[in-house]
Amino acid sequence: MITTEPEIHEPTHRNTKRTGELSEAAFLLKAESLGFHISRPWGDSERYDFILDTGSRLWRVQLKCTEVVRARGYDIQPIYAIYGQGKVVYTADQIDVLVAHIIPKDAWYVLPVEAFAPCKSLRFYPDIDCKRARWERFREAWHLLYTP
Repeated sequence: MITTEPEIHEPTHRNTKRTGELSEAAFLLKAESLGFHISRPWGDSERYDFILDTGSRLWRVQLKCTEVVRARGYDIQPIYAIYGQGKVVYTADQIDVLVAHIIPKDAWYVLPVEAFAPCKSLRFYPDIDCKRARWERFREAWHLLYTP
């Protein structure tokens, strides 16, 4: 009897919605393993993806992810689209924190909205030294969520 491994077919292009869903699942695992409690708003009408409960505060979290390298870094856009207005940056009225997941490195960046607004593009360098790596201080900065 001859046994063969099942063939695995790589998709010809990435399904970005599926990638986002996988990153959301990874976020749930990461946040719960760090002791946070997580809620998810009903539907997708809010600007935030999750509510993180630290016990003393609730945080509105927008999750963004990427797996594509551009110019030696990973880009994330902290924006959303409004019909007729184009792309708009998240504000402190909408979210408290942006969590960026760099999928190939399983690197997490926790950025308070005040740290990046009004930037429309953020570039992360999780695996190289770079003089312009301004977001590195927020890498794995989960401790920021324990402060009121």
